[in-house]
Amino acid sequence: MKFAILVFPGSGCDIDMYHAVNTVLGNKAEYIWHTEANLDGYDAVLIPSGASYGDYLRAGALAQSSPAIESLKAFAATGKPVLGVGNGFQVLAEAGLLPGAFLRNKGLKFRSGKTKLTVLNTDSTFTADYDNGQEITIPFAHEFGNYYVDEKTVAELKSTNRIVFTYADGNADGSTADIAGVLNEKGNVLGMMPLPERAVEEIIGGTDGLPLFNSILKRWSENNVSQA
Repeated sequence: MKFAILVFPGSGCDIDMYHAVNTVLGNKAEYIWHTEANLDGYDAVLIPSGASYGDYLRAGALAQSSPAIESLKAFAATGKPVLGVGNGFQVLAEAGLLPGAFLRNKGLKFRSGKTKLTVLNTDSTFTADYDNGQEITIPFAHEFGNYYVDEKTVAELKSTNRIVFTYADGNADGSTADIAGVLNEKGNVLGMMPLPERAVEEIIGGTDGLPLFNSILKRWSENNVSQA
């Protein structure tokens, strides 16, 4: 399986993504600089965290001026998996590929550490290797981690099982309905604020993020076998 890691000016966790895919999973990942805007030939797109364009204007907003966004929308429309974490989630929301918007953390400060999440949906491309209701521990690092959606959208997300992860330890940053990760309508685009690529080896503190990447590989393998 071939992954594209979409890199914007200010992306800070692209190397973490590359290590997770190439070294830990033993698959192939390549960096795609945002101006290249060519995602042909890739099986999945990963949008790492960081602070694209310095988070000026709004977190993830200035990335919309990049030629990569139209290519990303076209790629997502094919049904292939797209994962955006941290700032990548913000980019996806600003692009309209996921609902909602991001506010500054409730405490108005940058926060980092580890957080506990509850897995609510194990039927998705990204969560098949988790158990329903499982609690996992994933690192986080953000200042604009306060995810906002209105009540109508929350009801829709719940009724369609599109809330994949919720915070299980207090939701200190204020996200609506404790949401930590959400899917698009088709189910092939996931945005999440915590950083699973930083939880793929025991030596760096745990492997609770590894099943997410394994789930992507598993679904890709199943689809390829079924089409063979």
